[in-house]
Amino acid sequence: MQYELTLPTDYDMRIIRHRVQTKGHALDERAGLGLKAYLIREAGVDGSPVNQYAPFYLWHAVPAMAHFLVGGGGFQNIVRDFGRPPVSHWTGLRMVTGSARSSAPRAASRRVADYSESAADLTALAGHPGLHTAAVAFDPRDWRLVRFALWRDEVPADEPATERYEVLHLSAPELDELVETSRTSETDPGPAALTAR
Repeated sequence: MQYELTLPTDYDMRIIRHRVQTKGHALDERAGLGLKAYLIREAGVDGSPVNQYAPFYLWHAVPAMAHFLVGGGGFQNIVRDFGRPPVSHWTGLRMVTGSARSSAPRAASRRVADYSESAADLTALAGHPGLHTAAVAFDPRDWRLVRFALWRDEVPADEPATERYEVLHLSAPELDELVETSRTSETDPGPAALTAR
């Protein structure tokens, strides 16, 4: 799940940084949440044309996601301060753990692409130095994939990202509850379909 708050180019991003610094811990123990990466992009930094606050969530439990959004579980603060942004959510397909899982990630990448089996493959990414966690999720309405990755340091230059983010904080209360998979098949999906993204 992800929502994007695109802010004016002259917006003081220190406001968002302060918001995350003072309130980001609120989901550190949220039941049903695999992880929330508090992400920003700043205009002119790492190729970004916009100022943006764009947190990305991997949910372990769909009811927990619904409660967060419409059940008074925390999203009302965003609605109060910024209005109701469109919220994208996808069906999880695959996830892998990287060698930097024990480190706090400082960067993230997102790649949006048309669906193909090769675009959904995380095998090569899994062995990339500095990878914390990577996941691929699927939007069946438009047959689009989103590939999200957290990185210990910076996003590698060879990572074909649509967007590159700075990670301000990571809440990961039930990260270990998300099933790690690197491939699926139509005939034997096994445990590969993650509960929610």
